[in-house]
Amino acid sequence: MAWYSGATKRELQPESDSQPAIRPTQLILHSIAAPWSGERMYEYWRDSTNLESHFGCAYDGSLFQFIGTETRADANASANRRADGTGAVSCESASNLEHTDPWTDAQIASLVRLGVWLHERHGLPLRVCRTWDDPGYGYHRMFAQWSLGGTACPGDARVRQFTELVFPGIVAAATGGPAVEIPAQRPAVDLAELIAAARSDPERAGTPVTYMGTRMVENALVAEGLLAEGLADGHYGTATVRAYAEWQRRLGYSGSDADGIPGRRSLARLGDRHGFTVA
Repeated sequence: MAWYSGATKRELQPESDSQPAIRPTQLILHSIAAPWSGERMYEYWRDSTNLESHFGCAYDGSLFQFIGTETRADANASANRRADGTGAVSCESASNLEHTDPWTDAQIASLVRLGVWLHERHGLPLRVCRTWDDPGYGYHRMFAQWSLGGTACPGDARVRQFTELVFPGIVAAATGGPAVEIPAQRPAVDLAELIAAARSDPERAGTPVTYMGTRMVENALVAEGLLAEGLADGHYGTATVRAYAEWQRRLGYSGSDADGIPGRRSLARLGDRHGFTVA
């Protein structure tokens, strides 16, 4: 089985040893509808489901590989392994819960590198798949045969990026052509997810992370001098509530409007200063 040197190897068992061999002919890109790290994806495949992908790509572009690319993974329905022994390589990527956000610049760069490696290692042709079993590159919702019950994964933003950036980037990098310019994108903080964390985290034992975007907000509060650096741990606890309340007061809010629970305007102001947008 083949392992990509650009990914952290976290081999799933028993799937890695028990599932049949394939000859890879496609790369199919997915969004996992969760803002997870590669390690969290590995834990999910290991503990919660009998479905899995070959790769997982986090928001920061870090890539994990769970199964060798010459072994079947189960994320692509009829494309997992066809009767002739060919099959698809699958890559999940972190996203918001509705898989509607765009890939980050770092994710795009990682997906391009992975696509080039698959072309060089397995001979994937540099074309977009024309049919469900045609060798090449595609995204999960492209063909009904790639999903058991239908899917909207990935969302429209990532489909556009696949067409305009990811696939052209793979071709350019594989052929020595001009680099594809990736427009700068700011990461997004989901306001609803952040509010949910702010309301639930302070009462939870320990310092569990219920929303990955919390760390981005905490880092901004650290930069504003409102939160100690050691408390920027992704847990929206009482210290983060106090720090955010101070940020609200700094903006002129008072009373119940400065309770440490983020609002769209105050969060957008913080994001404007520290490089993120509000979803």
